[in-house]
Amino acid sequence: MSRTLLQGRLRGVLLSIVLAAAQGFAATGQDDSPGQSARAETPAHDETVAAIGGSRYREAITELESSQGAYAAPMSETLLGLGIALQSEDNHREAIRAFKRGIHLSRINDGLYTPGQIPMLQREIASHLALGQYAEADERQAYLYRVQMRSQPAGITRAQAFIQQAQWQYTAYRLALDGQAYARVMSMWDLYRLALTDIMGREGNSSSLLLEPLEGMLLAQYLIADYDAQSLNSSASNADGFPMQNQQNRFNAYRAQSYKRGQAVIQAIYDIQKAQHGDHSPETATSRAMLGDWMLWHGERESAMKAYREAVAELTPREDAEVSLAALFGEPVELPDIEGARQLPAPAKPEEANLQLQFRVDKRGKVVDLERVDENELNEAAANRIMRKLRKTQFRPRLAMGEPQDTEAVTRAYEIQ
Repeated sequence: MSRTLLQGRLRGVLLSIVLAAAQGFAATGQDDSPGQSARAETPAHDETVAAIGGSRYREAITELESSQGAYAAPMSETLLGLGIALQSEDNHREAIRAFKRGIHLSRINDGLYTPGQIPMLQREIASHLALGQYAEADERQAYLYRVQMRSQPAGITRAQAFIQQAQWQYTAYRLALDGQAYARVMSMWDLYRLALTDIMGREGNSSSLLLEPLEGMLLAQYLIADYDAQSLNSSASNADGFPMQNQQNRFNAYRAQSYKRGQAVIQAIYDIQKAQHGDHSPETATSRAMLGDWMLWHGERESAMKAYREAVAELTPREDAEVSLAALFGEPVELPDIEGARQLPAPAKPEEANLQLQFRVDKRGKVVDLERVDENELNEAAANRIMRKLRKTQFRPRLAMGEPQDTEAVTRAYEIQ
């Protein structure tokens, strides 16, 4: 996948995350202090703001400046409305100016780190992303996190702040914003763990709310374990001083602990699913298969097969056992089977694809007899890149009666840009 296409897809994902966070801000129960103008932003509210239009907000700003001065307390909320209206018109540069002014006035009127800045910062970041200004978005995301940490007590909004920042660290890792991808994935782990601890302290050890940070922690462990050692060594050779070297050493320690940490995370997911759904549920079986995937991906085949058989045992007593087993083990699955860690492009419908491949997956989950079966005009270099990656991919093999099987005529179709 080209860097430009990757950036475009990540931009769309992050825009949705940032805007969702902005829309849900005060609706999560934020306790605003007197004089602070944080408010819940909802899709309906946004539509109303967009309908009013930027010109009406500019008139309101002019009137406020005339009657109460340039630093009028209601100005920040009016500038937020102006920025949202400008965003709806795809005028992101002017929207950024409006949000920045609103944040500045909030700092003057309400204090340096107050909840009223949060929706404006989230909106400003969304506009930077829309313009492809990733470095600027990264800088403002760091400031947003400082505001959230200094203005929000422990609670659901604080846990959401940890998760949102962790999601941003993942995106910065994918975009290689600063050449220190290893530091980004360490931050992902740390932030998701903070969210986990926060939620666990309020909700207990078996809340379904724990699943999101746990799944984020597992993604971080896949990325840590898979990080290119050559890239790390290259960064170390260019390191200037002890702080960078300390970061490198810290990452090496993280990677040394990765296998056990991944196991512990998956066990925690299993325990929650068991508490929520009971034994012999699809959720507990999927968690056991998840453990097998982690082990097989690390080359621990015997341990992986044991975990897969435990997943089969979870489903066997069910009335729909045949269907459930087929859904989980009926065909080979590329590993890692976790969103954000997959190495291959998303499969496409054959009629929309320009690359179609056929191969066999043996009982060890290895790709053999790979061949291209389409006659499209996609150049050989692009096709060969995907084929090389596919050959190296570990698969969860198809299982029958709890035993791995060879699978013939496996096909994959991709739309390669």
